[in-house]
Amino acid sequence: MRVWIVFVLCLAGHAMAAPTEEEVIVEEPVTEEPVVEEIEVGANPVQVEVGEFDEAIEIVEDVVEDVAAENPCLNHHCKKGKVCEVDESNTPMCVCQDPTTCPAAEGVFEHVCGTDNKTYDTSCHFFATKCTLEGTKKGHKLHLDYIGACKMIEPCMDSELKEFPLRMRDWLKNVLVTLYERDEDNNLLTEKQKLRVKKIYENEKRLQAGEHSLDLLAHDFEKNYNMYIFPVHWQFGQLDQHPVDGYLTHTELSPLRAPLIPMEHCTTRFFEECDADSDKYIALEEWAACFGIKEQDVDNDLII
Repeated sequence: MRVWIVFVLCLAGHAMAAPTEEEVIVEEPVTEEPVVEEIEVGANPVQVEVGEFDEAIEIVEDVVEDVAAENPCLNHHCKKGKVCEVDESNTPMCVCQDPTTCPAAEGVFEHVCGTDNKTYDTSCHFFATKCTLEGTKKGHKLHLDYIGACKMIEPCMDSELKEFPLRMRDWLKNVLVTLYERDEDNNLLTEKQKLRVKKIYENEKRLQAGEHSLDLLAHDFEKNYNMYIFPVHWQFGQLDQHPVDGYLTHTELSPLRAPLIPMEHCTTRFFEECDADSDKYIALEEWAACFGIKEQDVDNDLII
């Protein structure tokens, strides 16, 4: 838990607002995926800049006419791996970036691992390479797997898989409490979210953050079940951004999965099995079930 909390605050304050006008390409199955700087403790795992993981989102904003006349690319945004160029009629278009034009990595901390088990110098090199493979079978299957150089990830045993949600639930609860404690005028949480978290924060029965045995985590979930309902819903809402449709895709899960995999080797299998009907999307009901939330407590109104 201590490692998770450090990871959490490292990612605070980036992606609270979803981009406008997104177009989503069909995602690969949930089966497979910035530099995490050491800052002080705890922010939301999805508050990594989402752009680092956008494999299927292209955003085009309204172009101001006078500026567009000079350089239409100034307000034409391309997804990761592509750059803007203008054609003969001065119309902006997105084309694949040449991987050799990507800035060199400043250190090994910029390396990322693809689902092809190949280490790429930076996320720029990865997405540029993926773009050049568009339309091919290899490109269709290639995704960013996790942050860091490729390494041996131990298989996740059944017994370990059962332990994963115990730590994850407690982590999500403490992420919210940490954000609440630090959110004065930082807009880390909305007013409605603060009201929900305040009840958890002020509950004298709340299990404090720290290293706890699995037995204690299981006991706390059973005795203080209601404290975990909102954190699970909240995290779903933070991930469901492209678009906000009540389903999590491979790309939407990436900001949470990619940094976690090197630390928690059951991450990939956990999210694979959350997709109970194997339709490549994780619905809120499936997500809640993964964390032990009862069916009658699943509530779309808690995604605030």
